Amino acid sequence: MRTRRSVGASHMKCLPLFLAAIVSMSSPLFAAEHAIELETPTGVIKGTLTMPAGGPKGPVVLIIAGSGPTDRDGNTPTAAGRNDSLKLLAAALRDNGVASVRYDKRGIAASAASARAESDLRFEDYVQDAASWTTKLAKDSRFTGVALLGHSEGSLIGLLASQRSPAQAFISVAGPADKAGVVLRRQLQGRLPPDLAARNEEILHSLEIGRTDSEVPPPLLALYRPSVQPYLMSWFKYSPADEVAKLRVPCLLLQGGTDIQVGVADAEKLHAANRTCLLKVVAGMNHVMKTVPADRQKQIESYGDPALPLSTELTKALAAFFSGDQVKAALGAARQR
Repeated sequence: MRTRRSVGASHMKCLPLFLAAIVSMSSPLFAAEHAIELETPTGVIKGTLTMPAGGPKGPVVLIIAGSGPTDRDGNTPTAAGRNDSLKLLAAALRDNGVASVRYDKRGIAASAASARAESDLRFEDYVQDAASWTTKLAKDSRFTGVALLGHSEGSLIGLLASQRSPAQAFISVAGPADKAGVVLRRQLQGRLPPDLAARNEEILHSLEIGRTDSEVPPPLLALYRPSVQPYLMSWFKYSPADEVAKLRVPCLLLQGGTDIQVGVADAEKLHAANRTCLLKVVAGMNHVMKTVPADRQKQIESYGDPALPLSTELTKALAAFFSGDQVKAALGAARQR
């Protein structure tokens, strides 16, 4: 009897560890992240596939990061800290039963080896990468269809990629509506001394009409160095409002009400260009998709706070979009081949 009580006690001691392991495996049940790669002519682009809990197969979302050296998780080395916005976005999709792929753009983080020389890089390279990812995922039997989700500059990349790939739905989060040159001009307004402002306008105009400018003053070299001018020209020619008008798939436009980088007016302009898109302005959401008041210091702090969760209204809007009949029909039709 004494021995059996001892064995029973031993089992009881082990039980919490067993339960902890089960809880760990099932939160969410068997959801997982896997490495995934895209081969390109200049090297491998590396990403992360986030799979939801087991069940019937469903759609996958390709998450496209914004401008600059932003990595797959939404972080940039030029910021003071991480915000993990895109990583959190992938988790939110997973928790709503939707798989996702997020990736380091060519030349960024783990995809650094796929970079072209700066003078050879074009905006269309990013577009082709997104289109190639979409084609790869559309052929994957684990998924019923592919949706593109572009954040900030990634919105324009996604809009263009959707025209050259088998994407069945599109989501823009904090996507500008105007050409990049117009946005840059607006951001620099009042920030430069008069003589430099006049020279900046000359350079901008030159690039907008497809002509390089070799006489860049030193204070403007970070923006317009000769090696980056071909890329800027390739980017400046696209109007997001014109491109969203071409969409023929279900579309959701998400915009934060306290975004200090892209405004509600941008989302409204995109919506005016294509009324078939759904428009959702998320009150209190900022550019990195977190609930932050319109206080500049708090906004800046949020860009380096990975513990700050995503806006719950954002995740609700995404869940509603993917549960809609039109979207379910569009993303379920792709696998019938």
